Amino acid sequence: MTNVQTPTVEEAAGGSWRPTDAPPAGLTQFISFAIGNDQYGVDIMSVREIKGWSDVTHLPRQPEYIRGVLNLRGVMVPIVDLRRRFGQGKTDAGPMHIVIIVSVDSRLVGLLADRVLDIVSVEVAKIQPVPQIARAARVTFLAGLVTIDDFMIALIDLNNLLAKQSEDEAATIN
Repeated sequence: MTNVQTPTVEEAAGGSWRPTDAPPAGLTQFISFAIGNDQYGVDIMSVREIKGWSDVTHLPRQPEYIRGVLNLRGVMVPIVDLRRRFGQGKTDAGPMHIVIIVSVDSRLVGLLADRVLDIVSVEVAKIQPVPQIARAARVTFLAGLVTIDDFMIALIDLNNLLAKQSEDEAATIN
């Protein structure tokens, strides 16, 4: 496991950072970021850019975790408030927050987070499955867990994160 590249605060906040080459075989790279005291990661190959928070245009009748849309060079990008999506309340977004623009099934989506931490390379074999202790909606958003030094990073499954409803949300409605 080696840390490859860390975007500077200016790069992360200014939107000038973009991922480079694919990782070597047997390794996976992800961008780690924080939401409160929790650490998460997304596959670096899904990340298109990282930019600082800016106001968004709110749209009616959207799920509560969709903050609105951001005009990114002529493309309307929905912004997901990860704190709210994970059931931790609404993010009080300000200039120090970041938006990670990811590509999921050929669509761009922004993930609102507190701060970028690092770009990490890890052996695929070191990624642990998420324990199925309870059927919590938050767990369905996770693809795995990886321990780096003294802390754990939860890897986000972008397809499940962006699904219209988790199983638990659907059960609540029915």
